Amino acid sequence: MSARYRVGIDVGGTFTDFVLADMAPTSSGGGLRFHKEPSVPADPSLAVERGIAAMVAQFGIAASEIELVVHGTTIGLNAIIQRRGARLAMVVSRGNRDVLEIARLRMPSSYDVNAPREAPLVRRTEMFEIDARMRSDGSIDTEPSAEALAALGAQLAAAKVDAVAVMLLNSYRDAALEHRVAAALRPHLGSVPVTCSADLWPEVREYERALVAGLNAYIAPMMDAYFTRLSARAAALGVVGPIYITANNGGTLSLETARARPIDTVLSGPASGVVASCRVGGAAGQDKLITLDMGGTSADISIVGAGTPEFTTATFVGDFPLMMPVVNVAAIGAGGGSVLWVDDQGVLKVGPRSAGADPGPVAYGRGGTEPTVTDAYLALGILDPTKFLGGRMTLDGAAASAALTALGARIGLDGPATAEAALRVASAKMAAELIKLLATAGADPRDHALVAFGGAGPTHATLLAEEAGLNRVLVPTAPGNFCALGATLADVRRDYVRTARHLVGAGAPGWPAIAAALSELTAQARAWVADEGALIGAHDLAIILRARYPEQAYELDVAVPAEGLDGDVAAQKFHEAHQRLYGFSEAASPVQITTVRLSVIGRVPPVALPDAAATTPVPTGMRAVRHRGGTVAATVFSRATLGAGARLQGPAIIEQQDTTTWLAPGWTATVDRIGTLHLERVA
Repeated sequence: MSARYRVGIDVGGTFTDFVLADMAPTSSGGGLRFHKEPSVPADPSLAVERGIAAMVAQFGIAASEIELVVHGTTIGLNAIIQRRGARLAMVVSRGNRDVLEIARLRMPSSYDVNAPREAPLVRRTEMFEIDARMRSDGSIDTEPSAEALAALGAQLAAAKVDAVAVMLLNSYRDAALEHRVAAALRPHLGSVPVTCSADLWPEVREYERALVAGLNAYIAPMMDAYFTRLSARAAALGVVGPIYITANNGGTLSLETARARPIDTVLSGPASGVVASCRVGGAAGQDKLITLDMGGTSADISIVGAGTPEFTTATFVGDFPLMMPVVNVAAIGAGGGSVLWVDDQGVLKVGPRSAGADPGPVAYGRGGTEPTVTDAYLALGILDPTKFLGGRMTLDGAAASAALTALGARIGLDGPATAEAALRVASAKMAAELIKLLATAGADPRDHALVAFGGAGPTHATLLAEEAGLNRVLVPTAPGNFCALGATLADVRRDYVRTARHLVGAGAPGWPAIAAALSELTAQARAWVADEGALIGAHDLAIILRARYPEQAYELDVAVPAEGLDGDVAAQKFHEAHQRLYGFSEAASPVQITTVRLSVIGRVPPVALPDAAATTPVPTGMRAVRHRGGTVAATVFSRATLGAGARLQGPAIIEQQDTTTWLAPGWTATVDRIGTLHLERVA
């Protein structure tokens, strides 16, 4: 029996989402199928096992027919945020013991001198110094003796740590010294993993590089244990295809690479939704997108230009900056479960605190007493209390209205007015972040379409679009499973970096050194991708140069072509980017390239997005919805009856198992070839 299916998995706090993609669909069935399984926080692999078993039984396939499992996980991220990783030791060059304490010498808050600093990842008592040091040119200043290494190994063994990270000064220039130190320590540590900073991300800035190594080591033992359980459960079901893990950069990694580099997976969940948005936007003929993943706790927003995600190296994992490239996603505390409250000045606020899944919104009837955004949707009539989650949960509308009325009494509003005001506040919070991201990217909001997914994204999409001045919204066919779909659509991807400070352009002589660094990274990338699995076909290379004018304090990341690249081309690309973002450039000046980053993208056979059948929409009823201080009569439709070519006029409500789409007055909806809803604002 030949393998023909792929499984995409996204683990959430309440549900684990699954997508089954048939790589050889027939006229009688196939395409994409979806499933949700209650999550098991104590062991997420159990929910994965149950979900795959349920799909095998429900859809009548054999586990041996699954050619690939692609899995997103938040285990590492949650461990870092909750500070429940391994007991960690770090080895540094003598004199660098306080690298994590000193950090960047920045105050936690510019406006509060009493705000406490975050606790360092590694306690000072578990920072170990050794006489091992490199100069900034890559030559060795101090080489540790065998006796010193043996003594350090004995100290680490006595400390009974679970993981060790090694970060030597200037080792980004050459990893050899870190490798020798790690090799000398391993015989003393048994099975304790040892991470070298230069193996993960050899870029200048010792604090950030120390964090990369430390965070990787911090989560390595638990991630390795999880991957072992996951592999065993999949094998017990009869799955013989490989397991890939989604990565921060929107790609995927083999299980073995993810074991060695778990730090590459900690922010992968939001990235998968952006990847899926690019595919849906491409099918809709829209390559400039704003993605909105609105779940229970937060709304994650990202900008897509020219059909490709935007990356950043200035994001945070919990309290810690992460210098590695990740899909640029901004999270705002305005999800469906965000709590509504009134501050001491009598101002209505939304979030960032969330009611979560338990107790959840007041309407859940699980003991929640504080109203949330979901309670506001219900009180306004947007949600049907009998059809939430496809009818599996009945919401308590009376309790939600009572909680909103009690909150509104503090600011002189009745319940419905409080619900409307809360949604306006939530929209304003999201719009402010969205406009800031667009301004930073030098992008015009009128050129972009909003892709709305997650449980609350389609519900809030037209409200946010009106607040932010957007005219188009795309709602994919299965918004609640969209990140799991993104996992099945992603290619294999890994990033490589070198620090290389050289001047190019305007006759400057530095390009040969940059070219040599690119050649070295290319060889490493091609060797790695060749070992990542038999499914990978051709591969592509993408190059980012971090550059600045001489004496500038900050750099720009500039994408350059892999073919025909030289110093003049690189300089010209920087001048163009500087002109676009800042309104001026210095074309006669050389450009200093500080960092070279190369990405290798291993292409896997693409998953086809199936065509939607052509059907005639039939209303299932009418519902009164409070809107802008009045009441409108909204026509209710089932999403399952909206086939390709269908057209609706707002006000309307479109219901499906995983979400509800609110089509506000003044908006129209049409359905494209693959079933995506196109919402457009009319005059």
